[in-house]
Amino acid sequence: MTDIRSAWSALGGDPALVSRVTTVEREGALRARLPVRELARACAGACALAAAELAARRAGRAEVPAVRVDDGAVATAFVSERHLLVDGRAPINFAPLSRFWRTADGWVRTHANYPHHRERLLAVLGVAEGTDAASSVESVLAERSALGVEEAVYAAGGLAVALRTPEEWAAHEQAAAVAARPLVERERPDEARARVLPPVGGTPLLPADGLRVLDLTRVIAGPVATRTLALLGADVLRVDAPHLPELADQHADTGFGKRSAALDLAGDPAAFEELLAEADVVVTGYRPGALDRFGLSPEALTERRPGLVVAQLSAWGGYGPWRGRRGFDSLVQVATGIAAVEGSAQRPGALPAQALDHGTGYLLAGAVLRALTEQSYEGGSRVVRLALARTAAWLTEGSGPGASEPDAVRGSGGPGCVTGAPYDGPEPWLGERDSGIGRLRYALPPAAFAGGPVDWARPPGPWGTDAARWA
Repeated sequence: MTDIRSAWSALGGDPALVSRVTTVEREGALRARLPVRELARACAGACALAAAELAARRAGRAEVPAVRVDDGAVATAFVSERHLLVDGRAPINFAPLSRFWRTADGWVRTHANYPHHRERLLAVLGVAEGTDAASSVESVLAERSALGVEEAVYAAGGLAVALRTPEEWAAHEQAAAVAARPLVERERPDEARARVLPPVGGTPLLPADGLRVLDLTRVIAGPVATRTLALLGADVLRVDAPHLPELADQHADTGFGKRSAALDLAGDPAAFEELLAEADVVVTGYRPGALDRFGLSPEALTERRPGLVVAQLSAWGGYGPWRGRRGFDSLVQVATGIAAVEGSAQRPGALPAQALDHGTGYLLAGAVLRALTEQSYEGGSRVVRLALARTAAWLTEGSGPGASEPDAVRGSGGPGCVTGAPYDGPEPWLGERDSGIGRLRYALPPAAFAGGPVDWARPPGPWGTDAARWA
């Protein structure tokens, strides 16, 4: 079931604490055939409950603060990248070559938002830069098989995924590997001393206050997780390679509360080691194995920094035949049968939000918060792992026989649930503020606990302009 109870269980939380959550259900939020609204509510709610639990622990309170999850806030936040305005300008979320294409035997979806991915795609297809690229790509793909394109583009380091039905995905080796794993993988690799977290108080109550988070993530899911930790008081420093700048609008959307530095891990490993020596949490979002050559595997990190919390995010999981593949939410939807369910095998569709990204991001933040709470009692380093494909399996597992019904007709209907007015737009859940990159309109955080923060302490700044050191 894609509900808060199952999400909280995946995080290892005390089942009794679910009673502290109240949900406000709104018809029309995140309409879909699959239970997207329930998944979004569950992920945001479990994250907020993990924050409330840690807040109670650090504030010395016997009772965990009440949590409130409003479908309106959740639906708005799950498409935050679409609501962002910078000086009144709407963001660019997908490049022209990031879309569905017909092939000789079906459909394929490509992802070419980043220049290096675009270059690899065009090279494989034999399309020259400077031409009418979209028209040329369309002509080439119309004569090729979807699976052939998928294999050729991935072999060249690009991104293209063939459309599969749920049945076709279920028969795939990667699907079996994904299904065999828990939604949230949680490990305790050592017996490091229990973490002593200083008390917190004041208004707002910030459960992550004083914690230092190294953010080695890109795109949406990982940055959503670290954006959430920043909301809760953590000092979050995002570190990127100087030669791989983040897309400006993407950075603006997920950069709230953080600082952003450019650092060459290969050229200046000592600078990273200085950061690691004082870090409490490291969050990585690159494909499994990509950071190992820099000594940044979870095992290597916890060996050098006992007591660390390492959170690892990937598209397909660190197992199975696709463990080394790059991936994004839109591509995972295509491979796992979601695009076929939301449309059809003849005309693929998409979820109303990049819900795998956003949902996994909130679950990842919740897993970090729960790890910190557990450490305060038990000690030990912690490693948590999540994958977009595993979140996709959870979404489709929870669809049941009602998967073909609009999401709005399904609700939890349980204790702690109230019915609100239908969702008719994002305005009540949007904020505005000035920043170093312009006047911003943005989505506010999707879930809250009593006494907790309702907005970020700082807006995003320009990418890569902060010093690679702790504040």
